Amino acid sequence: MTSVTIFGTGNMANAIGGVFAAGGNSVTYIGRDRVGTALIEGDIVVLAVPHPAVDEIVAAYATQLTGKTVVDITNPVDFSTFDSLVVPAGSSLTAQIQEKLPQSSVVKAFNTNFAATLASGKVGDLPTTVLVAGDDAAAKSGLISAIEAGGLGAIDAGSLSRASELEALGFLQLTLAVGEQIAWTGGFASVR
Repeated sequence: MTSVTIFGTGNMANAIGGVFAAGGNSVTYIGRDRVGTALIEGDIVVLAVPHPAVDEIVAAYATQLTGKTVVDITNPVDFSTFDSLVVPAGSSLTAQIQEKLPQSSVVKAFNTNFAATLASGKVGDLPTTVLVAGDDAAAKSGLISAIEAGGLGAIDAGSLSRASELEALGFLQLTLAVGEQIAWTGGFASVR
């Protein structure tokens, strides 16, 4: 059993927490009102918050995050225009977080999934698939095992440099859903 701490209490946080709980893991949540005062209990820490909230969490918890797997689920969308990402081309918010937390294993995951597909475990008739990118093989393997234990599929999408493509894919899915081109129950699944 793994212990998981999730920053956030919204739809994504609860859906991700449900996946981990279904796999037999203990899950605790830290809401916005407790950032800076709550202690991190988990070995896996999920940043299930809008991207503007990440810097405050990283600054407040850098020491506690040492040695932990930190999961960045954000899509760094320019919320004022909703037509671009706010990170430089070829970079990712995940890579920026890893630079700020050199003693942590930062991975990108869940950003290409909608809460509804995480909660249902399905995209259409297929199992929901979570793409995971990061440089620490053990951190990715542990996260993938925890996701699969919760009933979803998971694929190692490669190194941390792949996070930029995952953020672009997540952004595309968001814009399609907001534009009502796909449903919020749509998304990514894999047939092997």
